[in-house]
Order: sequence, then C-alpha cells, then structure tokens
Amino acid sequence: MALTNLILTVVGVGAAVMLLRKDVKQSSAVFRRNIRHIKTWLEEESAATTSTYSMKKRRGYSCIAARDMV
Repeated sequence: MALTNLILTVVGVGAAVMLLRKDVKQSSAVFRRNIRHIKTWLEEESAATTSTYSMKKRRGYSCIAARDMV
C-alpha cells in the first residue's frame, strides 16, 4: 500500500511539473511576442512624431505656435 501511494505521488507530482513547465514556456513565448509588438508600435510612433516635428520646423512653425493655431 505504501509503495502504491509513493508511486501515485511521484506520478502526480511529475505530471504537475510537466504541465507547469509547458505553461511557463507558452506564457514566456506570448510575453516575448507582446514585447516585440510594443517595441514596433513605439518605434512607429517615434518616427511619426519625429517626421511631424521636422515638417513643422521646415515650414517655419515652432511647436508652441503650431499648437496655438489649432
């Protein structure tokens, strides 16, 4: 009886560890993918902001004057 309980405990703990490892791997993969998307969005926004600022600067507007005009 004790041997059976030991075997069942080892199998149960082993199954739990395998499931948790798979869950952690999937979560980390999703996290890495989300970080890549956020980094891309930030780069796009930064590029858009820079191009808008340089366009206004070429036209002779200061950033403060352009906001006041709107």
